[in-house]
Amino acid sequence: MNIDQLLKSVSKPGRYTGGEIGQIIKDKADVRCRWAFCFPDTYEIGMSNLGIRLLYGALNREDGIWCERCFAPWTDMEEQMRRYDIPLWALESGDPLTAFDVVAFTLGYELSYSNVLYMLDLARIPLTHEERAAREAAGERMPIIIGGGCCTYNPEPLTDFFDLFSIGEGEEALPQLSRLYMEMKENGTYTREDFLHEAAKLGGFYVPSFYTVTYHDDGTISAVTKKYDDIPDRVTKCIIKNFDTSYFPESTFMPFIDTVQDRVMLEVYRGCPRGCRFCQAGMVYRPIREKSPDVLARQAKCLYENTGYEEISLSSLSISDYTRLTELTEELLSWTDDARVNLALPSLRADTFTKELMERISSVRTSTLTFAPEAGTQRLRDVINKNVTEEEILRACNVAFAAGKNQVKLYFMIGHPTETREDLDGIYDLSEHVVHEFYVNKRQDKQLGKPNKGGVQVTLSTAAFVPKPFTAFQWEKQDALDVTMEKQQYLRGIITDRKVKFNYHDAKVGRIEGVFARGDRKLCRALLEAHRRGVRFDAWEEFFSYETWMEIFSAVGVDPDFYTTRGFGEDEILPWDVIDCGVTKEFLLREKHKAYETKTTKNCMEACSACGADRLGGEQTWCNRELCKYRQKN
Repeated sequence: MNIDQLLKSVSKPGRYTGGEIGQIIKDKADVRCRWAFCFPDTYEIGMSNLGIRLLYGALNREDGIWCERCFAPWTDMEEQMRRYDIPLWALESGDPLTAFDVVAFTLGYELSYSNVLYMLDLARIPLTHEERAAREAAGERMPIIIGGGCCTYNPEPLTDFFDLFSIGEGEEALPQLSRLYMEMKENGTYTREDFLHEAAKLGGFYVPSFYTVTYHDDGTISAVTKKYDDIPDRVTKCIIKNFDTSYFPESTFMPFIDTVQDRVMLEVYRGCPRGCRFCQAGMVYRPIREKSPDVLARQAKCLYENTGYEEISLSSLSISDYTRLTELTEELLSWTDDARVNLALPSLRADTFTKELMERISSVRTSTLTFAPEAGTQRLRDVINKNVTEEEILRACNVAFAAGKNQVKLYFMIGHPTETREDLDGIYDLSEHVVHEFYVNKRQDKQLGKPNKGGVQVTLSTAAFVPKPFTAFQWEKQDALDVTMEKQQYLRGIITDRKVKFNYHDAKVGRIEGVFARGDRKLCRALLEAHRRGVRFDAWEEFFSYETWMEIFSAVGVDPDFYTTRGFGEDEILPWDVIDCGVTKEFLLREKHKAYETKTTKNCMEACSACGADRLGGEQTWCNRELCKYRQKN
């Protein structure tokens, strides 16, 4: 079967053709290190990922390096590939992944792990690093398999399958690794073992085969020992020191089919000053580093002119905490309104949402607003260090209502440490208070002769708390499955107002996520068994099977409760202790103890909490003492 016939036999053939405007093609004669950047999900999701755009451009701007893209084929394409014996290929060249020097996976979600093995198998690449090393020693060419992304802050459940992991930010680290590879290949010193050894000494690269983990009889870790004395005891993440001068693409590939996010994504800053005790991203992306408004405005204009997108999304973990947001929006609005380009603020906080923001940002005026109280009572919000009050939430909703909006979404987690039935009741009580504020606002509008807003719709969306590495709650228990489901049904039962809609995430998905979030190397055998049983696309509802995963765990002797409902000891060696994310364990323990004392910690704008991230350096970080003094003065 030729490629034209193959593409006609599958849905959305645009997923597999390549050839998009903005893709990068290089002369193979000039290339000395080839990368296949793999996203373990569909084209539509992967093409919306900012990390792919950043790393694709950062690698391709280097002489001698060519980075191409590859996404997980949907099951109809998988069927055709297996039927006609077609190996997985990269979009730009059409070459099979076995032709590449480095095959890289971005790991952003625990339920994507099964797709890593799925893609390696389709590519005809041996799944384990041991088999690849043996095949290469026998004279067969084998690519280096590397993983990166936020899930690599606990890479242990995947260690059998990867040769190394890139810890932290890769825009500078991955080109450095490529230069090492090219140098060793050219001077004749390259062997797989020697390259990995030199990579481990660069900093920011974790080679799991160089670390041996032993266990106590109870299954907890007894020790981690190194193969070489000159590699680090703990691998410290890489960060971009100067965000203004870091790589940012002036153009990008334009997909042929609709993707999840068809817009310019403008990364305003990295990190978050808030310190929510359940939030991994808020810890691992520290120290906070901002871009200057003039740099952002220039990048936004350039990307708009090169793509034609009609929306610019200001991306960060908490956009309204950007210290120069007014200045930035003024610069952008000087041309976006005339060009009919919307500005989107996707991560607003209730305590910093203002009338001025509502009036400035066109997309805020036309879409449902989402706020995340995270907990139903002030006591529990203090436990999790959310640092937002009910008054601030209601004020933010009133701003929206005054602007004519009548739909608000409130996002909560259930299962936080110390949660009680009163906290669950508080979720519904808060929604009723929001409904009440709407009708107060509506009566005021009627007295002023303003148009009728109609009815209000408040959507409550809840997810189950999953303890994550490098958070204050990394030692905590996760609610048992039956407890989570009982809480969900309790909330459903007490919500009687038709103006309040209740949604909740599948508790079974949350339990599997919890297993792999805090898992160790023993889970590698579970993933291998899952692959043998055809498990893939776990992040998709139509493919996820909780029962299958329970059968797999039982078959390989893994107890999921060991990683979920078991509280981890404060003195216990944690699977991810081999990684240093910058934030210290001492700080996280202080935050855990403060949670049980219902004490809050001020955010980074108000005071330094001595989290430890300042030791990583950075020219524009909020941890810079001179910048802190400037902010305090002004």
